[in-house]
Amino acid sequence: MPADLILTVAVQGILTGLVYGLMALGLSVIFGVVRVVNFAHGEMMTIASYAAIVAFSAWNIDPLISMIPIAVLLFALGYAMQSVLINPFINRPEHSQFILLAAVAIIMVNGLLMIFGPDARNVLVDYALDSIEVGPLLIDKVRVITAVLALVITSGLFAFFKLSRTGKAIRACADNHLGALVIGLNIKHLYALTFGIGSAIVGAAGAMMTLLIDTTPNIGPVFTLQAFVIVIIGGLGSMPGALLGGVLIGLSEAMSGLFFAPSAKTMFGVAILILVLLFRPQGLLGRKA
Repeated sequence: MPADLILTVAVQGILTGLVYGLMALGLSVIFGVVRVVNFAHGEMMTIASYAAIVAFSAWNIDPLISMIPIAVLLFALGYAMQSVLINPFINRPEHSQFILLAAVAIIMVNGLLMIFGPDARNVLVDYALDSIEVGPLLIDKVRVITAVLALVITSGLFAFFKLSRTGKAIRACADNHLGALVIGLNIKHLYALTFGIGSAIVGAAGAMMTLLIDTTPNIGPVFTLQAFVIVIIGGLGSMPGALLGGVLIGLSEAMSGLFFAPSAKTMFGVAILILVLLFRPQGLLGRKA
């Protein structure tokens, strides 16, 4: 097999993996602060994808542009979910939180099925078939653009948590819940804000994903599972770990599709997960409890 082909496929897998990492980053942020696993994460991403598809088909708005209002919409949805549904369950057993969010996920999937039906939908922009030539490599323009945007969004999120006053308050809640209460921080508001930020991130990723894959209502649970795999590989609560996990999964999918079959990609992703759990249970960039 030509080395140029192998390298091209590897680069494209890494670029796709950065978008996967952005998707998983929202789940990692929510868990890192709120300590709640969002089992409706992939379904929220599917809602964002359908919103981008509707915006493109109705008003011819590029998903890379519509992702901004879609992210705002998902922020509002996430903030409302945390404020109304999840906050009352914060101190309840974990299985109660699981049942609640699993029920939300089922409602979302079936709502999308009722509205859009089971058929796959996609977005075909003018530059969908364009490629960028880098030496002997031909790389899809769409993948380059979405990967760069994923890095920009991630960098902005890092800066928000590191430099802004609100970001520091959220980190304080994550590091010391009791201490945050003692100094008078509004924990419930900051939790809702964090859930909204995580939802906005997955909303942006969902809009980008319409340029890479076809969208169906039933793809939500698949992406929820994939996000779990990515954050466990990278380390629960670690934002750099989410990106690293996404890159590893994207690369493994691309190479397994090249050397074996596209249907083998899940097997290799799970193999990476098992190896990480065996040799570094806290994840590649995670910290021991």
